[in-house]
Amino acid sequence: MTDRLRIAIAQLNPTMGDLAGNLALVRQAHAEAKESGADLVVTTELVMSGYPPEDLVLKQAFQEDVAKAVRELAADTADGAPAIIVGVPWRVEDRLFNAALLLADGEVAGEAYKFDLPNYGVFDEKRVFAAGLLPTPIDWRGHKLGVMVCEDMWTPIPAEALAAAGATQLIVINGSPYEHDKSDERLTLAQDRVAETGLPLIYANQVGGQDEVVFDGASFVINADGALVSRMAAWREETTISEWEAPASKPWTCAAGNVADVVDGLEGVYQAMVTGLRDYVQKNRFLGVVLGLSGGIDSALSAAVAVDALGAENVRCVMMPSVYTSEESLDDAAECVELLGAQLDDMPIVPAVEAYDAMLSGLFDGRDPDITEENIQARIRGVLLMAVSNKFGHMVLTTGNKSEMSVGYATLYGDMCGGYSVLKDVYKTAVFALSHWRNQHLPEGALGPSGRVIPENIIVKPPTAELRPDQKDEDSLPPYDVLDEILRCLVEEEMAFEEIVKLGHAPEVVARVENLLYIAEYKRRQAPPGVKITRKNFGRDRRYPITNRYRDAE
Repeated sequence: MTDRLRIAIAQLNPTMGDLAGNLALVRQAHAEAKESGADLVVTTELVMSGYPPEDLVLKQAFQEDVAKAVRELAADTADGAPAIIVGVPWRVEDRLFNAALLLADGEVAGEAYKFDLPNYGVFDEKRVFAAGLLPTPIDWRGHKLGVMVCEDMWTPIPAEALAAAGATQLIVINGSPYEHDKSDERLTLAQDRVAETGLPLIYANQVGGQDEVVFDGASFVINADGALVSRMAAWREETTISEWEAPASKPWTCAAGNVADVVDGLEGVYQAMVTGLRDYVQKNRFLGVVLGLSGGIDSALSAAVAVDALGAENVRCVMMPSVYTSEESLDDAAECVELLGAQLDDMPIVPAVEAYDAMLSGLFDGRDPDITEENIQARIRGVLLMAVSNKFGHMVLTTGNKSEMSVGYATLYGDMCGGYSVLKDVYKTAVFALSHWRNQHLPEGALGPSGRVIPENIIVKPPTAELRPDQKDEDSLPPYDVLDEILRCLVEEEMAFEEIVKLGHAPEVVARVENLLYIAEYKRRQAPPGVKITRKNFGRDRRYPITNRYRDAE
């Protein structure tokens, strides 16, 4: 056994189902590691297939093609080339495992199967994978590698089993999705496993977007004394080399390397939105995005994220004024587009509204205008945006936020019309905070301009849908600071009615918000996907019945 090791950590952004592309990513990392004299390359969870693969991994043809790609990759490790720990869906007889395979000397030289399958939140692994037995160390060149797969690190049992069996290092391959302020939790859990076992730990995490979830990378290394000695950049693909040695009678130790700053708070949220949108558009091969620009803060922030993710040349904004659209909104929208450098098209909806009024006049005779006419305006705008999408190949970006989607303050087949929503898991109060933040910062990797990109007037003016005269959001909803706090209690915390009231909220307001939340479920089921930001997003995290008469407030 050598007393020195060079271990490359490959923080990669795979594309779901792109076996050839993912193989090429791993091969590129392997080539870079070989050039740097590495002995071993550690990749991330299910990097060969993409993560989470859902029911795609149940296809026999897909499983066979994955196995073929693994054999091709294994051949790259012959003749003394660096070994590879690679994450794959791996069939053994009639059972499919979420596996970490050691490829060495041209073959599959060891396996570790995920023991603790998560089945909560965005995870549904028990649906498609069989649970492995408690892991045992993988023997390689005299070393005993304690390989675990993601969730196996979140409880003590797998790491303790590996330590008891003589593992020399803990190596954890991960597809750990981003959540607001999750970085500290991962690090704390890893340090707990190190303290319990007395072993150093490598944590390799995926980066990039996959539908609703995004991965922030930030892979790291912890020595046996609990010290963080290396952390890779968040939100960026990269391969880094860690230098290891085994002093006499002491645990393996990693030399101190670069410890990148944690990217969290508002910057982390913004990077998650940019990454999620960028990868959704590019991996699905859309030419760009188109969105309705109202002169309000939601569409302005959505446009800013789109420009930062895709470049101004790939973002098309459409202003669709009605008779209720103020000159202030027109001016704000125009200024926003000018600041961002995107394209602005102007398509007034007045002729279409008049045509609908004429068509419906007989049927609606004797009935006063109400929300029906408001929703027709929103639906006309949805039709126009879809027409632009069809003609130019740009995906429609919806601009609604989590506060609105929580209580159904959105028009089905209107402003909900689109393919993706960057604000789906962002409450209105956070929209304001993120807008202020973006005006003061240019995120790393952003393609948009530095400095102010959202006009100050858009941020400070009262939110309005402008679907009727002098309309304000607070005509229909509680103030957003009140609404968002109640929603966090109901959605993220699942708090009881009485608990929320004890926080100082009026019982009738809490009861109303709870009812709006429940009756809007049918709308949310028809909403486009959007990037997960909070601990409980609408969609994969929170799945409530549409038909539901339960009310805690009663």
